[in-house]
Amino acid sequence: MPGLPEIFEMSNPARFDAGIAAAADSLRRGALVGMPTETVYGLAADASSGEAIAGIYSTKSRPRFNPLIIHDFSIEAAMGLGTFPPLARTLAEAFWPGPLTLVVPRRRSAAIADLATAGLDTIALRVPAHPVARALITAFGRPVAAPSANRSGHVSPTTAAHVATDLGDRVAVILDAGPTGIGVESTIVGLTDETPRLLRSGGVPRDAIEAAIGRPLAAPAEANAPVAPGMLRSHYAPAAHVRLNAETVRPGEALLAFGEPLPAGAEQAAATINLSRSGDLGEAAARLFSALRELDGTAATIAVAPIPDHGLGEAINDRLTRAAAPRG
Repeated sequence: MPGLPEIFEMSNPARFDAGIAAAADSLRRGALVGMPTETVYGLAADASSGEAIAGIYSTKSRPRFNPLIIHDFSIEAAMGLGTFPPLARTLAEAFWPGPLTLVVPRRRSAAIADLATAGLDTIALRVPAHPVARALITAFGRPVAAPSANRSGHVSPTTAAHVATDLGDRVAVILDAGPTGIGVESTIVGLTDETPRLLRSGGVPRDAIEAAIGRPLAAPAEANAPVAPGMLRSHYAPAAHVRLNAETVRPGEALLAFGEPLPAGAEQAAATINLSRSGDLGEAAARLFSALRELDGTAATIAVAPIPDHGLGEAINDRLTRAAAPRG
Protein backbone atom coordinates (compact mmCIF):
# COMPACT_ATOMS: atom_id res chain seq x y z
CA MET A 1 0.00 0.00 0.00
CA PRO A 2 1.33 3.48 -0.81
CA GLY A 3 2.10 5.79 2.06
CA LEU A 4 0.57 9.14 2.86
CA PRO A 5 1.56 12.03 0.60
CA GLU A 6 4.67 14.00 1.41
CA ILE A 7 3.58 17.57 2.11
CA PHE A 8 5.99 20.46 1.62
CA GLU A 9 5.34 23.89 3.17
CA MET A 10 6.34 26.09 0.25
CA SER A 11 6.33 29.27 2.33
CA ASN A 12 9.44 27.88 4.06
CA PRO A 13 12.44 28.84 1.86
CA ALA A 14 14.38 25.86 3.17
CA ARG A 15 11.67 23.51 1.90
CA PHE A 16 10.87 25.19 -1.43
CA ASP A 17 13.64 23.66 -3.55
CA ALA A 18 13.23 20.26 -1.90
CA GLY A 19 9.49 20.33 -2.56
CA ILE A 20 9.91 21.24 -6.23
CA ALA A 21 12.55 18.52 -6.68
CA ALA A 22 10.42 15.86 -4.98
CA ALA A 23 7.33 16.82 -6.98
CA ALA A 24 9.20 16.87 -10.31
CA ASP A 25 10.72 13.45 -9.53
CA SER A 26 7.24 12.09 -8.71
CA LEU A 27 5.92 13.36 -12.05
CA ARG A 28 8.79 11.64 -13.87
CA ARG A 29 7.85 8.38 -12.14
CA GLY A 30 4.26 8.72 -13.36
CA ALA A 31 2.90 9.66 -9.93
CA LEU A 32 0.43 12.44 -9.13
CA VAL A 33 1.20 15.75 -7.41
CA GLY A 34 -1.05 18.25 -5.62
CA MET A 35 0.00 21.56 -7.19
CA PRO A 36 -1.17 25.03 -6.17
CA THR A 37 -2.28 27.47 -8.84
CA GLU A 38 -3.75 30.95 -8.52
CA THR A 39 -7.23 29.46 -9.08
CA VAL A 40 -7.54 26.13 -7.22
CA TYR A 41 -5.17 23.28 -6.40
CA GLY A 42 -4.49 21.03 -9.39
CA LEU A 43 -3.82 17.29 -9.62
CA ALA A 44 -0.74 17.32 -11.81
CA ALA A 45 0.55 14.48 -13.97
CA ASP A 46 2.89 14.11 -16.93
CA ALA A 47 0.75 15.23 -19.88
CA SER A 48 2.73 13.03 -22.28
CA SER A 49 2.06 9.78 -20.41
CA GLY A 50 -1.17 7.91 -21.02
CA GLU A 51 -0.55 5.85 -17.90
CA ALA A 52 -0.14 8.95 -15.73
CA ILE A 53 -3.25 10.54 -17.23
CA ALA A 54 -5.18 7.33 -16.57
CA GLY A 55 -4.10 7.74 -12.96
CA ILE A 56 -5.80 11.15 -12.85
CA TYR A 57 -9.07 9.75 -14.15
CA SER A 58 -8.92 6.79 -11.76
CA THR A 59 -8.04 8.92 -8.74
CA LYS A 60 -10.76 11.48 -9.44
CA SER A 61 -13.34 8.93 -10.71
CA ARG A 62 -13.60 11.35 -13.63
CA PRO A 63 -15.59 10.54 -16.80
CA ARG A 64 -13.04 9.79 -19.53
CA PHE A 65 -14.90 11.87 -22.10
CA ASN A 66 -14.12 14.99 -20.04
CA PRO A 67 -10.85 16.55 -21.34
CA LEU A 68 -8.10 17.96 -19.15
CA ILE A 69 -6.34 21.33 -19.13
CA ILE A 70 -2.68 21.20 -20.11
CA HIS A 71 -0.47 23.60 -18.14
CA ASP A 72 2.83 24.87 -19.56
CA PHE A 73 5.45 27.29 -18.24
CA SER A 74 5.41 29.94 -20.99
CA ILE A 75 3.32 31.35 -23.82
CA GLU A 76 5.87 30.15 -26.34
CA ALA A 77 5.82 26.60 -24.99
CA ALA A 78 2.02 26.48 -24.99
CA MET A 79 1.87 27.76 -28.55
CA GLY A 80 3.98 24.77 -29.56
CA LEU A 81 1.12 22.48 -28.52
CA GLY A 82 -1.77 24.19 -30.32
CA THR A 83 -2.55 26.28 -33.37
CA PHE A 84 -3.32 29.83 -32.28
CA PRO A 85 -5.56 31.96 -34.50
CA PRO A 86 -5.18 35.75 -34.11
CA LEU A 87 -7.83 36.05 -31.37
CA ALA A 88 -6.13 33.29 -29.38
CA ARG A 89 -2.80 35.09 -29.64
CA THR A 90 -4.42 38.31 -28.49
CA LEU A 91 -5.88 36.63 -25.42
CA ALA A 92 -2.68 34.73 -24.60
CA GLU A 93 -0.65 37.94 -24.72
CA ALA A 94 -3.25 39.81 -22.63
CA PHE A 95 -3.92 37.24 -19.87
CA TRP A 96 -1.05 34.73 -19.72
CA PRO A 97 0.34 33.86 -17.28
CA GLY A 98 -3.03 33.87 -15.55
CA PRO A 99 -6.41 32.24 -14.93
CA LEU A 100 -7.46 31.82 -18.58
CA THR A 101 -7.65 28.55 -20.54
CA LEU A 102 -7.78 28.61 -24.33
CA VAL A 103 -9.20 25.71 -26.35
CA VAL A 104 -7.51 25.67 -29.76
CA PRO A 105 -6.79 23.11 -32.51
CA ARG A 106 -4.17 20.65 -31.33
CA ARG A 107 -0.89 20.42 -33.22
CA ARG A 108 -0.20 16.94 -34.56
CA SER A 109 3.36 17.26 -33.28
CA ALA A 110 2.23 17.91 -29.69
CA ALA A 111 3.62 15.22 -27.39
CA ILE A 112 0.41 15.02 -25.37
CA ALA A 113 -1.36 11.77 -24.49
CA ASP A 114 -4.61 11.33 -26.44
CA LEU A 115 -6.34 10.46 -23.19
CA ALA A 116 -5.63 13.97 -21.87
CA THR A 117 -7.63 15.52 -24.72
CA ALA A 118 -10.38 12.87 -24.54
CA GLY A 119 -9.59 11.92 -28.12
CA LEU A 120 -10.51 15.36 -29.45
CA ASP A 121 -8.56 17.26 -32.11
CA THR A 122 -8.52 20.29 -29.82
CA ILE A 123 -6.45 21.03 -26.73
CA ALA A 124 -7.16 23.14 -23.62
CA LEU A 125 -4.07 25.16 -22.68
CA ARG A 126 -3.14 27.42 -19.79
CA VAL A 127 -0.02 29.15 -18.51
CA PRO A 128 -0.51 29.50 -14.74
CA ALA A 129 0.72 32.55 -12.86
CA HIS A 130 1.37 30.87 -9.49
CA PRO A 131 5.13 30.82 -8.76
CA VAL A 132 5.03 27.29 -7.32
CA ALA A 133 3.21 25.88 -10.35
CA ARG A 134 5.61 27.64 -12.70
CA ALA A 135 8.64 26.41 -10.76
CA LEU A 136 7.35 22.84 -10.83
CA ILE A 137 6.57 22.80 -14.56
CA THR A 138 9.95 24.37 -15.32
CA ALA A 139 11.80 21.82 -13.17
CA PHE A 140 9.83 18.95 -14.69
CA GLY A 141 10.65 20.19 -18.18
CA ARG A 142 7.38 19.12 -19.80
CA PRO A 143 3.74 20.26 -19.68
CA VAL A 144 1.44 18.77 -17.06
CA ALA A 145 -2.23 17.92 -17.11
CA ALA A 146 -3.80 19.36 -13.98
CA PRO A 147 -7.54 19.22 -13.29
CA SER A 148 -8.72 20.25 -9.84
CA ALA A 149 -7.27 18.00 -7.12
CA ASN A 150 -10.54 16.59 -5.80
CA ARG A 151 -12.95 13.76 -6.48
CA SER A 152 -14.82 14.43 -9.72
CA GLY A 153 -17.96 16.50 -9.20
CA HIS A 154 -17.04 17.36 -5.61
CA VAL A 155 -16.19 20.82 -4.29
CA SER A 156 -12.90 22.09 -5.72
CA PRO A 157 -9.86 22.38 -3.41
CA THR A 158 -8.49 25.77 -2.41
CA THR A 159 -6.06 24.55 0.28
CA ALA A 160 -3.57 21.70 0.55
CA ALA A 161 -5.72 20.24 3.34
CA HIS A 162 -8.62 19.90 0.91
CA VAL A 163 -6.38 17.88 -1.42
CA ALA A 164 -5.22 15.60 1.37
CA THR A 165 -8.79 15.08 2.62
CA ASP A 166 -10.18 14.21 -0.81
CA LEU A 167 -7.34 12.19 -2.31
CA GLY A 168 -5.11 11.04 0.57
CA ASP A 169 -2.48 8.48 -0.37
CA ARG A 170 -3.39 8.58 -4.06
CA VAL A 171 -1.13 11.64 -4.33
CA ALA A 172 2.64 11.27 -3.93
CA VAL A 173 3.45 14.89 -3.06
CA ILE A 174 1.41 17.95 -2.10
CA LEU A 175 2.98 21.38 -2.42
CA ASP A 176 1.32 23.51 0.26
CA ALA A 177 1.37 27.19 -0.71
CA GLY A 178 -1.56 28.23 1.47
CA PRO A 179 -5.04 29.19 0.26
CA THR A 180 -5.39 29.97 -3.42
CA GLY A 181 -5.81 33.61 -4.34
CA ILE A 182 -8.69 33.50 -6.82
CA GLY A 183 -10.63 30.49 -5.57
CA VAL A 184 -12.58 29.58 -8.73
CA GLU A 185 -11.23 27.78 -11.77
CA SER A 186 -9.87 29.44 -14.87
CA THR A 187 -12.14 30.94 -17.49
CA ILE A 188 -12.24 28.77 -20.62
CA VAL A 189 -12.63 30.30 -24.09
CA GLY A 190 -13.06 28.16 -27.20
CA LEU A 191 -11.25 29.40 -30.30
CA THR A 192 -11.60 26.50 -32.69
CA ASP A 193 -13.55 28.38 -35.37
CA GLU A 194 -14.24 32.00 -36.27
CA THR A 195 -16.57 32.45 -33.28
CA PRO A 196 -14.95 32.86 -29.83
CA ARG A 197 -17.06 31.06 -27.23
CA LEU A 198 -17.22 31.26 -23.45
CA LEU A 199 -17.08 27.60 -22.43
CA ARG A 200 -16.69 28.21 -18.69
CA SER A 201 -16.73 31.42 -16.69
CA GLY A 202 -13.92 31.78 -14.19
CA GLY A 203 -11.03 33.85 -12.92
CA VAL A 204 -10.98 36.30 -15.83
CA PRO A 205 -14.36 38.07 -16.15
CA ARG A 206 -16.22 37.98 -19.45
CA ASP A 207 -16.11 41.76 -19.90
CA ALA A 208 -12.30 41.81 -19.68
CA ILE A 209 -12.04 39.15 -22.40
CA GLU A 210 -14.57 40.89 -24.62
CA ALA A 211 -12.70 44.18 -24.20
CA ALA A 212 -9.44 42.52 -25.25
CA ILE A 213 -10.85 41.00 -28.45
CA GLY A 214 -13.31 43.77 -29.25
CA ARG A 215 -16.33 41.51 -29.69
CA PRO A 216 -18.81 39.54 -27.56
CA LEU A 217 -18.28 35.93 -26.57
CA ALA A 218 -20.83 33.45 -27.91
CA ALA A 219 -22.36 30.58 -25.97
CA PRO A 220 -20.93 27.05 -26.40
CA ALA A 221 -22.02 25.18 -29.51
CA GLU A 222 -24.17 22.09 -29.04
CA ALA A 223 -22.00 19.01 -28.44
CA ASN A 224 -22.61 15.39 -27.47
CA ALA A 225 -19.74 15.46 -24.96
CA PRO A 226 -17.83 18.20 -23.11
CA VAL A 227 -15.22 20.03 -25.21
CA ALA A 228 -13.63 21.54 -22.11
CA PRO A 229 -13.47 20.83 -18.36
CA GLY A 230 -16.26 22.02 -16.06
CA MET A 231 -19.07 21.65 -18.63
CA LEU A 232 -20.89 18.77 -16.97
CA ARG A 233 -24.29 19.89 -15.70
CA SER A 234 -23.74 18.56 -12.17
CA HIS A 235 -20.33 19.55 -10.87
CA TYR A 236 -18.57 21.14 -7.87
CA ALA A 237 -21.22 19.55 -5.64
CA PRO A 238 -21.27 19.05 -1.85
CA ALA A 239 -23.24 16.14 -0.42
CA ALA A 240 -25.92 18.54 0.83
CA HIS A 241 -28.69 19.81 -1.43
CA VAL A 242 -28.03 23.37 -2.63
CA ARG A 243 -30.94 25.85 -2.86
CA LEU A 244 -30.10 28.96 -4.86
CA ASN A 245 -31.25 32.59 -4.62
CA ALA A 246 -32.68 32.07 -1.14
CA GLU A 247 -34.48 35.18 0.09
CA THR A 248 -35.39 33.37 3.32
CA VAL A 249 -33.77 30.61 5.35
CA ARG A 250 -35.92 27.63 6.26
CA PRO A 251 -35.60 25.92 9.67
CA GLY A 252 -32.62 23.58 9.79
CA GLU A 253 -30.93 24.86 6.61
CA ALA A 254 -27.34 26.07 6.53
CA LEU A 255 -26.82 29.52 5.03
CA LEU A 256 -24.24 30.64 2.50
CA ALA A 257 -24.65 34.41 2.65
CA PHE A 258 -23.31 37.30 0.61
CA GLY A 259 -23.15 40.84 1.93
CA GLU A 260 -25.58 42.49 4.30
CA PRO A 261 -28.35 42.30 5.41
CA LEU A 262 -28.73 38.54 5.75
CA PRO A 263 -31.83 36.80 4.35
CA ALA A 264 -34.92 36.59 6.55
CA GLY A 265 -34.76 33.70 8.99
CA ALA A 266 -30.96 33.67 9.08
CA GLU A 267 -31.04 33.43 12.86
CA GLN A 268 -32.47 29.89 12.60
CA ALA A 269 -29.78 28.59 10.24
CA ALA A 270 -27.91 25.49 11.37
CA ALA A 271 -24.68 27.24 10.36
CA THR A 272 -23.83 30.43 8.50
CA ILE A 273 -20.88 31.56 6.42
CA ASN A 274 -20.85 34.95 4.74
CA LEU A 275 -18.72 34.89 1.58
CA SER A 276 -18.13 38.64 1.89
CA ARG A 277 -19.81 40.90 4.40
CA SER A 278 -18.77 43.91 2.30
CA GLY A 279 -20.20 42.42 -0.90
CA ASP A 280 -16.78 42.01 -2.56
CA LEU A 281 -17.03 39.45 -5.39
CA GLY A 282 -13.29 38.77 -5.39
CA GLU A 283 -13.38 37.85 -1.71
CA ALA A 284 -16.49 35.74 -2.31
CA ALA A 285 -14.87 33.81 -5.16
CA ALA A 286 -11.77 33.08 -3.09
CA ARG A 287 -13.89 31.72 -0.21
CA LEU A 288 -16.59 29.87 -2.20
CA PHE A 289 -15.29 26.31 -2.27
CA SER A 290 -13.93 26.38 1.29
CA ALA A 291 -17.30 27.65 2.52
CA LEU A 292 -19.22 24.90 0.71
CA ARG A 293 -16.93 22.29 2.23
CA GLU A 294 -17.32 23.77 5.71
CA LEU A 295 -21.13 23.93 5.50
CA ASP A 296 -21.43 20.44 4.01
CA GLY A 297 -22.57 18.10 6.76
CA THR A 298 -24.03 20.81 8.97
CA ALA A 299 -27.47 20.49 7.31
CA ALA A 300 -29.26 18.54 4.59
CA THR A 301 -29.70 21.74 2.57
CA ILE A 302 -27.50 24.78 2.02
CA ALA A 303 -29.51 27.92 1.26
CA VAL A 304 -27.51 30.32 -0.91
CA ALA A 305 -28.29 34.02 -0.83
CA PRO A 306 -28.55 35.85 -4.20
CA ILE A 307 -25.19 36.86 -5.68
CA PRO A 308 -24.80 39.52 -8.41
CA ASP A 309 -24.14 38.03 -11.85
CA HIS A 310 -21.54 40.50 -13.09
CA GLY A 311 -17.73 40.26 -13.03
CA LEU A 312 -16.56 37.30 -10.93
CA GLY A 313 -20.20 36.84 -9.87
CA GLU A 314 -20.80 35.08 -13.20
CA ALA A 315 -18.23 32.43 -12.30
CA ILE A 316 -19.55 32.10 -8.74
CA ASN A 317 -23.12 31.62 -9.96
CA ASP A 318 -21.97 29.11 -12.60
CA ARG A 319 -20.32 26.95 -9.92
CA LEU A 320 -23.33 27.23 -7.62
CA THR A 321 -25.77 26.34 -10.41
CA ARG A 322 -23.79 23.20 -11.19
CA ALA A 323 -23.55 22.36 -7.48
CA ALA A 324 -27.34 22.61 -7.26
CA ALA A 325 -28.06 20.56 -10.40
CA PRO A 326 -29.82 17.17 -10.13
CA ARG A 327 -27.36 14.31 -9.80
CA GLY A 328 -27.85 11.35 -12.02
